[in-house]
Amino acid sequence: MRRVLVERPGEPPVVRDGPVPDPGPGEVAVELLAAPITPLDLLCASGRSYFGAPATPYVPGVQGVGRVDGRTVWFPTTAGMRPGDGSMATVATAVAEDLVELPDAADPVAVAAAGLSAVAAHACLHARGGLVAGETVLVLGAGGVVGLSAVRFARAAGARVVAAARSPVARARAGAAGADVLAGLDGDLDELTASLADACGGAADLVLDPLFGIPAAAALRTLRPGGRMVHLGSSAGDTSPIDSATLRSRSLRVIGYTNNELSAAERAATLRAVATAVADGTLDLPHERRPLDDAAAGWQRQAAGAPDGRIVLVT
Repeated sequence: MRRVLVERPGEPPVVRDGPVPDPGPGEVAVELLAAPITPLDLLCASGRSYFGAPATPYVPGVQGVGRVDGRTVWFPTTAGMRPGDGSMATVATAVAEDLVELPDAADPVAVAAAGLSAVAAHACLHARGGLVAGETVLVLGAGGVVGLSAVRFARAAGARVVAAARSPVARARAGAAGADVLAGLDGDLDELTASLADACGGAADLVLDPLFGIPAAAALRTLRPGGRMVHLGSSAGDTSPIDSATLRSRSLRVIGYTNNELSAAERAATLRAVATAVADGTLDLPHERRPLDDAAAGWQRQAAGAPDGRIVLVT
C-alpha cells in the first residue's frame, strides 16, 4: 500500500510503502479516490498549530473521498490534530458514523476539492448568516476556495454578490464564479471602507469574512443597520481595528464560525448540499489533480500558493 508520511514536523512529506491498516472498533477501511491538500493539513504538519506538534510519523489528510462496499463516500479524519493516520493513503480508515454517501453524479475529485471549505462557506451564508434572496453579500478573500464557494452559493440563493480580493487574479476567479461586482482590498481603513461601500451600492446586508484585520473593520462599516458579519478566519491579521461606535450605532451582529461547532448530522447535511451543488454544476471550483506518488511536490506547491485552486491527490 502507498501512503504519504509526515516524518518530521515542518518538512515536506514523503511517499512510502506500508501495511494496509486494520480498522478498529467502529471504523471501516476506505479505498481512497481523492484527498485534498488543505490549509489545515499544512498547518498541522508544520508543528505550529493550536493542536500542538503532531506525533510522527503519521499519514496526513483531514478529509477524503473513497469507496466503501461499493458506495462513494466522503470521510473526515483527525490526522495532525490527534494521534492517528489520515486520508492520504491508498487505503485509509474512517469512523463509520462519519461517512457521507455521495450522489452518483458528483465527481469525487471535485467534491474532495470543495470539501470542508465549501461546507464552511455554505454554513456561514445559510445556517449562521441567515441569507435571504435579494440581499447584498460582501465576500472578503473571494479568490480562495471558501470565498469562491461563497460566491457560487450566494448567487444560487438569489443574492447580489460583491467579491473583494487583493490580487487581480483572485478577482478574476471571483468574476468567473459569478460575482456581480469586484472590489480590491488596498488602502487604509477609511479608503477601504469608502471603496467597499461604493462597491456594495451603499451598504451590504451580510459579510463573509475569512480575513479579519483591516478588511473586516472596513467591511463592518459598510453594513446596513442590523446587518451581520460571519467571521471564520484571520489570514489578514489576528486582530482588527473594530470600533465600538460602529457596532452599537447600527446594532450589528458579528458571528464567529468554525466547522468544529457542527454536529455530525449538521456536517453531513451540509456536505450533501455541497456534493449536490457539485453534481448539478452550481459549485465548480478550480482544482488540480496529482497522483498520490507526487504528494511531496504537490504539498510544496500548495504551501507556496502556486496552484490555481486546490491540489487533490488521486489514486
